[in-house]
Amino acid sequence: MAGFLQNLTTLYRKEVERHHNRPFLEAAMAACALVATARGPVTFAQRVRIDQILETLEALKVFDPHEGVEVFNAHAERILEHPRKGRARALATVRRATKNPDTARLLIQLCLAVSEMNDDTSLADQIEIVMLCDQIGVDPAELGLYVDSDPESIRRGDKLPPVRRMH
Repeated sequence: MAGFLQNLTTLYRKEVERHHNRPFLEAAMAACALVATARGPVTFAQRVRIDQILETLEALKVFDPHEGVEVFNAHAERILEHPRKGRARALATVRRATKNPDTARLLIQLCLAVSEMNDDTSLADQIEIVMLCDQIGVDPAELGLYVDSDPESIRRGDKLPPVRRMH
């Protein structure tokens, strides 16, 4: 009988933790989808990184990795099929879960990890991450990202980051 009660208690705690961490799962996958689709379809390398995130981040270990992948895929497909609506929905999901500054910074670090999976971090990826920083109150300069006083001007192409020339 004691083993049965112990199992019930363990299952209950796991479900409570899943419920508590669900907004973070949704936000993490939405943020990663925004960056992964910045240059078009999601690459295999980016999908590998999503799997790594789901399997190693403590807050996400309570979920079956396939569940996280499904959330990521849903956001990525929405963004690619209907860019304006898909991005708006993903951003809304991210904003809901980033009331805590530490959570917001962690999401940006996840985005950087996804971006770095392609051997060349593109300007499109960086713009997406800087815009996301602006939306959730993270200073991109803290993360070593190019910053302009108006991230929207970067997206429009008004100003490009300075090019460092090797001598």
